Amino acid sequence: MKVTVNDGLCRGHGVCVGICPEVFTLTDDGYAEAIDEEIDPALEGAVQEAIECCPEHAIGPA
Repeated sequence: MKVTVNDGLCRGHGVCVGICPEVFTLTDDGYAEAIDEEIDPALEGAVQEAIECCPEHAIGPA
């Protein structure tokens, strides 16, 4: 599984970081980004939850 954050949609709510900090982080500007596009299979459930909970629908498959 690969994941990316759409820079144009992200508003920096940080929900994804709260759900899965192993995969997502906030930039110095306060917007989310995926640390690595390739996701450890053990984290796929948390990543899917982050995708579903993103208020801006900014997270999706890479």
